[in-house]
Amino acid sequence: MNIDERIVDKHTLALLRKYGFDSIPFSELVRRLKTGSLSTESNRLEGPLELPREEAYARLPEAGSEPARDLAAIGQAAIDAGQVGAIVLNGGMATRFGGLAKGVTEAVAGRSFLDLKLHQVARAGSGRVPVFLMNSFATEEPTRNYLAGMGAPCPVGSFTQMISLRCTASGDLFFDRNGNPSLHAPGHGDLPFALQRSGVLEDFIARGGRWLTVSNVDNLGASLDPRIIGLHIAEGAQMTVEIVRATQNDVGGFPAVVDGKMIIVEAFRAPGSFDLSTIPVFNTNTFVFDAHALLGTFDLDWFAAFKNVDGREAVQFERLVGQLTEFMTVTWLLVPRDGPHSRFIPIKVPADLEYREKELRQMISAQEA
Repeated sequence: MNIDERIVDKHTLALLRKYGFDSIPFSELVRRLKTGSLSTESNRLEGPLELPREEAYARLPEAGSEPARDLAAIGQAAIDAGQVGAIVLNGGMATRFGGLAKGVTEAVAGRSFLDLKLHQVARAGSGRVPVFLMNSFATEEPTRNYLAGMGAPCPVGSFTQMISLRCTASGDLFFDRNGNPSLHAPGHGDLPFALQRSGVLEDFIARGGRWLTVSNVDNLGASLDPRIIGLHIAEGAQMTVEIVRATQNDVGGFPAVVDGKMIIVEAFRAPGSFDLSTIPVFNTNTFVFDAHALLGTFDLDWFAAFKNVDGREAVQFERLVGQLTEFMTVTWLLVPRDGPHSRFIPIKVPADLEYREKELRQMISAQEA
């Protein structure tokens, strides 16, 4: 353990051991936090960044056209051959939906996020494409209990991301209102490490798997689309990133050229002089990966994220899956965010469900038609 076990209770220690805390360089991160080498400013990129030209973005051919049918045929052949799997990012802290894991809460028409996501995959894969849920220590048990009673329409497996401890801004352990060490899931950048640690990735490959889609559980637009699988295969890159036209309310990452390579840059990493309002496209956190590429070694950065927890400032250490663009060859795919064929309708808080209900219903009807 990278902590003083004398000040952490046995229950917390058991969770830390179970969920891979030892794989996190916690002591070093705390040291950097205390010395100021890990901070809001240190998160920022030092060099200049450039926005890509419009021609850098691939697009799907018009629906119903011969090129679209060709891509769909390539993707469907891979799906039918058992070479495609779907990962759903189902982790996090289960705090925004009344303390329930988001995946098991009702999204629309009496159906949960997980119910809708699993049926999306089942339709495209005739019930044969496996889904792998990346849970956190906070979502693992409620998700398992929910799945036990739902009768999943396709094979469902799971693996868990890591666990870490929050700190105060001065680098001491942060304790919650009940006097317990405050635990957190350290971001979706855990994906390749958790996959490798669990054995799920090697098993998928051993069974003939070659491509894995990745999407957030709260983005119901990101269905399994044979055309996108086909485009990924045809382009030959290790990673396909779905992007959409940006709006002023978007918070997250965007493609930019840094040191000659096009990568995802999170807004908080942009130099202070960079005008975020000029960003034309936005990362949806929906990807296709070559499964073998995820077996690599990735030196992802750790970032200090400052959060309000129990009315006080806390610091948590996070990694971001978008940084994998720095280590892989990438296809950048511009997809629609509006209308019934939108591939990006994220639901971050309960209020999003109310004002986007009509969009969600239209999109689900189009997917199930």
